[in-house]
Amino acid sequence: MEKVLILGASGLVGRALLEEFKDGFDLYGTYSTSFTNLPNDKQFQLEVQQIEKLREITRSIKPDIVISCIRGEFAHQLKFHKELALELQSSSSRLYFFSTTNVFDGDFSKPHTETDIPISESDYGNFKLDCENLLKEMLEDRAVIIRIPAIWGRHSPRWNLIKESMRNNKIIDVYSNLFQSNLLDVQLAKQLRFIIKNKLKGIFHLVATDMMTEAQFYEEIISSLASEKAILRYRLFQDNADTRYFALKSTRDDLPDSLQSKNSDIISFLLR
Repeated sequence: MEKVLILGASGLVGRALLEEFKDGFDLYGTYSTSFTNLPNDKQFQLEVQQIEKLREITRSIKPDIVISCIRGEFAHQLKFHKELALELQSSSSRLYFFSTTNVFDGDFSKPHTETDIPISESDYGNFKLDCENLLKEMLEDRAVIIRIPAIWGRHSPRWNLIKESMRNNKIIDVYSNLFQSNLLDVQLAKQLRFIIKNKLKGIFHLVATDMMTEAQFYEEIISSLASEKAILRYRLFQDNADTRYFALKSTRDDLPDSLQSKNSDIISFLLR
């Protein structure tokens, strides 16, 4: 049974991965402040600045697979992932690194595919891109890049914000001209399990197969929960009426249709 170490197992994505991977893998995880549901001897408190502790954990476990969805200050994260790659270089371990749509936030003219060259203007996007390049250089095809969009789940901050705003009649600002991509935490976990089981390589954009504007997505949810949508305040992205895209698109055909979803599936799941 393969040993899987999830870095950041107590976060939204990490919790979904733990649930999906609990059968068929020997699971270990790290957390920052909140315990996971793993046995005590298989979970470890770890912050991104604790490099020596990272070394101790990886050398003790000797994982076959490492999944990184850990969070923290950018400079510390970059050093953390460099040290992680150094630890894995002499092994056969595979690393799955969670990246972001923000590696393309320098170009909102179109949805971006796995073959597009990233261009970022934000500190967050550039940091994630630096991590991607570092890991690919050090681990070559044993580093698999998983770029993700806005992640939703029944316990996600985005979903909690909608419910809280409706309870308290608080305004939610949404862009009427910005197409975005979305995905459920549970769907992401299933897709990653397939990627790992089949030892797929390269860069993946894990997203719903269709796109909606941010305003349309919120309208669909709120109209199902209430008779009117008065809490939405419409904005133009970059104060420009042109259609813009903060969205990933996939041109890969590795994943079966049974693991794909549409935005309507995401909304139905949240409302269920």
